[in-house]
Amino acid sequence: MSDSPGKLKLGALVALVVGSMIGGGIFSLPQNMAASAGVGAVLIGWAITAVGMLTLAFVFQTLANRKPDLDGGVYAYAKAGFGDYMGFSSAWGYWISAWLGNVGYFVLLFSTLGYFFPVFGEGNTPAAVIGASILLWAVHFLVLRGIKEAAFINLVTTVAKVVPLALFALICLFAFKLDVFTADIWAVGTPELGSVMNQVRNMMLVTVWVFIGIEGASIFSSRAEKRSDVGKATVIGFVTVLLFLVLVNVLSLGVMTQPELAKLQNPSMAAVLEHVVGHWGAVLISVGLIISLLGALLSWVLLCAEIMFAAAKDHTMPEFLRRENANHVPANALWLTNAMVQIFLVITLFSNSTYLSLIYLATSMILVPYLWSAAYAVLLAVRSETYEQALAERKKDLIIGGIALLYAIWLLYAGGVKYLLLSALLYAPGAILFAKAKREVGQPIFTSVEKLIFAAVVAGALVAAYGLYDGFLTL
Repeated sequence: MSDSPGKLKLGALVALVVGSMIGGGIFSLPQNMAASAGVGAVLIGWAITAVGMLTLAFVFQTLANRKPDLDGGVYAYAKAGFGDYMGFSSAWGYWISAWLGNVGYFVLLFSTLGYFFPVFGEGNTPAAVIGASILLWAVHFLVLRGIKEAAFINLVTTVAKVVPLALFALICLFAFKLDVFTADIWAVGTPELGSVMNQVRNMMLVTVWVFIGIEGASIFSSRAEKRSDVGKATVIGFVTVLLFLVLVNVLSLGVMTQPELAKLQNPSMAAVLEHVVGHWGAVLISVGLIISLLGALLSWVLLCAEIMFAAAKDHTMPEFLRRENANHVPANALWLTNAMVQIFLVITLFSNSTYLSLIYLATSMILVPYLWSAAYAVLLAVRSETYEQALAERKKDLIIGGIALLYAIWLLYAGGVKYLLLSALLYAPGAILFAKAKREVGQPIFTSVEKLIFAAVVAGALVAAYGLYDGFLTL
């Protein structure tokens, strides 16, 4: 792309990070968290998440500064550190996670509209799927008009969605009751939640889901006006979102009890505010959520297309995904992405895929790209690569990268076997595109180590396919 025109400034990059992180997750957070954990476990879980995600944010900042030649963030780091197939798998997993998340957003958007128009139900009725399909293609043609124009609209919706969140925090601060908050800190009264360790584990995938997007700026690194802004945007965006998430979650637990919150319909923030100020509170949050989801859909459609385009530019993905239109938008990548969203929207009609089951699957798909990014940061520090004149920094980055890597491994454990197997089922077919990309440059498809990794993925996929057929695994 040519310089300056179409380049993204710091404000637009921060808005991409905040806009892609604050989607629908935060508006459903009170119920999602209460369904899996009591107050004490929630506080412990947020502490682990804050440290883990902050180290991941620092990893993306460090890698943006130390490896400015690597465009495309998450997948480029996996490829540079661990070979072509790992790089491809990161791009593929990230892409699937991003468009699966978009399907979840459409379901939640029309479930929210169902508050005003009952015909949309829980977001997976025929009327909702038709409405979602129309909206999907409207966003598609808007993005085809240009990345910079879409990024500007994203900036406007980001500001619009932060206002109701700030109002919610302020009102709930005054309505907060310490006796409600401390009534049953360890959820002894709800034994079905299990031990505190179990509760912390169960809330982990939700906390990761609400932070996905933290790498948004690094994916657009090649379109940034200044490379140094990529790392800054990541950390500023992270701290802003963390503050909102913890406030929304913790303040809700002081307004309604954990069992009350667990029973709410999503978006549960609307019901919490309605509990405090009456009907207009629910309307305010629902309108805020609708604006928020529209903005998040835009961010994620941009991110989906960008990751495929960046991977095709260096021959990790097939050549046809590299084609840009006259407005410098990766058109083929965009068509492929939104076609997949459309197919899965139709599937939600026939399977009882709720918002929560879709986001758990989307989250488990992104754990692999996060894991390889953290591992690459550790690898650079261990090899002293780019640290020739900076020994003190090397030690600091090794510790931060190490914590981020441990956190990524802990997340795979917290996600459990079910989502690991379902992920394998989605990872396996990607090899077709990988083989096509390799053939285009006349290289052998797999190295000997990659053959073993691919065999393990296929084995997992076969178990998952049989599990879905036999019924011991469900979506």
